[in-house]
Amino acid sequence: MPQAAAPEGAQLPADAVEVGRIVDAWGIRGGFRVQPYSASPEALFSCREWFLLPPERGAAGFSGVRALSVRNAREHSGGVVAHAAGVADRSAAEALKGARVFVARSSFPTPAEDEYYWVDLLGLTVVNREGIALGTVRELLSTGPQTVLVIEAPAEPGEKPRERMIPFVSAFIDTVDLAGRCIRVDWSPDY
Repeated sequence: MPQAAAPEGAQLPADAVEVGRIVDAWGIRGGFRVQPYSASPEALFSCREWFLLPPERGAAGFSGVRALSVRNAREHSGGVVAHAAGVADRSAAEALKGARVFVARSSFPTPAEDEYYWVDLLGLTVVNREGIALGTVRELLSTGPQTVLVIEAPAEPGEKPRERMIPFVSAFIDTVDLAGRCIRVDWSPDY
């Protein structure tokens, strides 16, 4: 089986973020299609070194961590098409099918003021204007017109954790302090 990529024994960066999955080969010259996890896959375009892990389930054409030196990546039909050094033909690209794509968070483009990467919001404490801790951000949901913070509130002993959903819009979000790991909101604990 052809080798899929570059250096053996590569290691994931400490700030690695999973940004997509390789879904198939593309063309006959080693191109491959990536399904990004974001509607705006800037992280895939800004970083020239991707790290691959085999799929969590199913067969893979490689094991361990693979580092890819990406030559080019572009949007194509709702996904991304890329070419990388060491992936010279369709067989080598097919060996990557299902691979999980990671990039270093430090290589993401700098967001504009009042814009945030979802990955940076995960784990932040959410506190309302009265200083009451509402919980921590567990995940974010895209509902089309807006993003919603899914907050996991602490549970009383013997109870299940409570879940809150707060729209991530200026009407409810007062401040986001990434350094202080806190989001201040206009939200009642009763909601």
